[in-house]
Amino acid sequence: MLHSFTRNYNDLSTEAGFQFEFYCDCCGNGVKSSFIESSTFKKKKSAQRFGGISSVLGGFLGGRAGDIGYALERGSNYASNNLDDRSPQWRREQEAAFDQAQEEVRSQFCKCPSCNKWVDADCWNEDEGLCIDCAPREAGYVAKARNEAMRRNIDEAADSATVWQGKIETRTTVCPSCGKPAGNGKFCNFCGSPLGTQRCPNCGAQVALGLKFCGECGSPMQKSGKCPSCGHENEPGMKFCGECGAKL
Repeated sequence: MLHSFTRNYNDLSTEAGFQFEFYCDCCGNGVKSSFIESSTFKKKKSAQRFGGISSVLGGFLGGRAGDIGYALERGSNYASNNLDDRSPQWRREQEAAFDQAQEEVRSQFCKCPSCNKWVDADCWNEDEGLCIDCAPREAGYVAKARNEAMRRNIDEAADSATVWQGKIETRTTVCPSCGKPAGNGKFCNFCGSPLGTQRCPNCGAQVALGLKFCGECGSPMQKSGKCPSCGHENEPGMKFCGECGAKL
């Protein structure tokens, strides 16, 4: 008899008997069939035991009885060699056991009429009569879609969120005083000159410390910030005095 339920299975049979494991086409979970002992193997073991007993009796009785025991032992060995696990009889037993195993586990699986997959109860949508690949369960699918939308919203919010509001200052890697690599600190590693930037008093551009003229407008960087009204020393670049408010 031909069966269609033979796609996903594993043959666990041995010389002693037959057992098979069948798998769900969706999740891959499996169930094992009951173990069926091989009658061929039983006959082989019986023949081996009978041959051993005959040999022992022949040794005790001697003479003619020993000859009979030897002949029986030879006969048992001949039967043993013909009843190995590759014999036609064992193969017929295996085929019959496979058919029986399929019938045993058939109730554990359903065949999807849409994709022809054999699936277990966990992967079967009983309301729709289809596997969950073809007809996902509504509650589970809604929950999955909702969580996917939530993850997308979180990712979009994270992309537009400002997570750092510090100020980024440009620093020269070459000291403006000695012309050597200055490092990443606030002062030159060779001459100790301060590193960083200062604002041009004319155009407001950031100019490296130590430069005498602005690279944007060419204005001198040593312009005094002293207030003509109160005499307060203001930082270069300020347009009004920080002490009295007078225009610089």
